[in-house]
Amino acid sequence: MLSPTLTRPHPRRLLVLAATGVSVALMLGAIAISFDSRPSEPTTRPGDSTVPLSSAAPSNADVRPAVAVPRNGDPRQFVRDVAAAIFAWDTRTASGPAELIEPFLTIADPTGESSPGLVSDLAGYLPTHDAWVDLRRYQTQQRLEVTTVAVPELWATAIEQAGGELAPGTAAFTVRGIRHRAGSWEGDLVRSKHPVAFTVFVVCAPTYPTCHLLRLSRLDDPLE
Repeated sequence: MLSPTLTRPHPRRLLVLAATGVSVALMLGAIAISFDSRPSEPTTRPGDSTVPLSSAAPSNADVRPAVAVPRNGDPRQFVRDVAAAIFAWDTRTASGPAELIEPFLTIADPTGESSPGLVSDLAGYLPTHDAWVDLRRYQTQQRLEVTTVAVPELWATAIEQAGGELAPGTAAFTVRGIRHRAGSWEGDLVRSKHPVAFTVFVVCAPTYPTCHLLRLSRLDDPLE
């Protein structure tokens, strides 16, 4: 059953703003969030070649299997949970990237309008199918250590420039953290870590009683 606030048209311009890096509203060419094709993914080893690997064995606390994001009315906590879930995967237990995307569809925009874009965004954070096959050979596991969740300084300007087109409760949070990977390389247990940053767009109260995930910026290209 729809409430009066839910019957308000969910503006397509919201998705346009997100998909073009809010540049349509802000006219700030130097600051953009783009939702391009997925970034390149290493396919030959479980960690990053630019980060020294250690031979310490990963503990159970190092990695967590992908799980559904709990529903939450607190935008900041919701974003923190979303961020952790995006990076939490284990090639030993998950069948592939497609399986990892499914839980996020349960917390996506209820109108379904942003879901195709969200699926594309999530794919940019996950290995390709071929990369997944390679990473599975090394029993690769991953998790995210979230260090900060903050509202970007430009978000207030984005809301102003949107001229009331954004649904009430729409928010953006830039997440910064450390991506940890662990796996087996040539018979040795190895680890790697790499800093990451990205922006999560959500819509919460008063439009919806709990938060919903709208879109993601391209990885390492957050709204500042």
